[in-house]
Amino acid sequence: MIQAMYAVKVELKVNNKEQTLLRKHAGFARFVYNYGLALMQGLERDGIAGGYGKKIKAIKKVLTNYTKKQQEFRWMSKLSSKVYQSSLQALESAYNRWGQGISDRPRFKRRKDGESFTVYDGNGKVLLRSGKQIKIPTLGIFRLKEALPCSYCTQTFTISYCAGKWFVSFAVDAEKIPPTYHPEEKVGIDLGVKCFATLSDGTSVESPKPMKKAKIKLAKLQWRNRKKQLGNRRLGVKQSNKAKKYFDSLARQHYAIASQRRDFLHKLTTDISRKYYRIRIEDLNVSGMFANRKLSAAISDLGFYEFRRQLTYKSQVYGTKVELVDTAYCRFMRYSNSSL
Repeated sequence: MIQAMYAVKVELKVNNKEQTLLRKHAGFARFVYNYGLALMQGLERDGIAGGYGKKIKAIKKVLTNYTKKQQEFRWMSKLSSKVYQSSLQALESAYNRWGQGISDRPRFKRRKDGESFTVYDGNGKVLLRSGKQIKIPTLGIFRLKEALPCSYCTQTFTISYCAGKWFVSFAVDAEKIPPTYHPEEKVGIDLGVKCFATLSDGTSVESPKPMKKAKIKLAKLQWRNRKKQLGNRRLGVKQSNKAKKYFDSLARQHYAIASQRRDFLHKLTTDISRKYYRIRIEDLNVSGMFANRKLSAAISDLGFYEFRRQLTYKSQVYGTKVELVDTAYCRFMRYSNSSL
């Protein structure tokens, strides 16, 4: 049995009061993250020595013992203290990833980049019962759009906002028993632009047509609103009310396209993992393929890297073996087959 951690993400059904509460906490998390990042940059400019963890602890003491007690920051005491603790933990994690060369240097967060925050239960894991209600630590009880199918045990909750919808996600420890039998032994997968995937057994998988229709609808929406006064903070130009409605509809359209792509990739990778035991896929340099301006949009829309990532992590769930084949070898095999 494989010990793994699975994430569960469900949509919240919030009223205006609850939505205001969530927005306040999302802004609180963004403020604390930017506050800590500004102090970290100040310490670096002043040449203060010390590790990232040590500096974050010092910043946390300043925030708790001094900043929160100032008159203009008294509003922090009315919100969950778990939010700013999680934000500083996220900042420390971002600096550690940057120090290891995994990600870029931490940057200031903006509201338009997304709203999210994390809370947790300080006493340990809590039991979430099945049903259409969920109790989030330090925030209260919220309704769900879809009922939880079973009970879960977890400690940390992340609340996020996307395209007019609020979501809550949490991780649970679970044991998955991979299947011991697959109908087919092995398969090779060739990814392409015209045909998304061609399998060695002759099966071909086309990209979903609804995705193309959604992109056409998105292009029409952007064209019809090309002359709207969308606002410019640097020039002091405010958004019009119609511009705000346009941005909301644009976000919903982007969310619909992303959902269609995600649904297509998950269903395809799950079907392949259930059917085949050994899966061979070309080791594509996706970032290098973006250099082709004529194909970059199509490649990013298809999600080649996400397809490979899902096959890789689902190999532990379904007991498969995913092997990456060198690109040069694949080209040689295509040339040999075409010459015969």
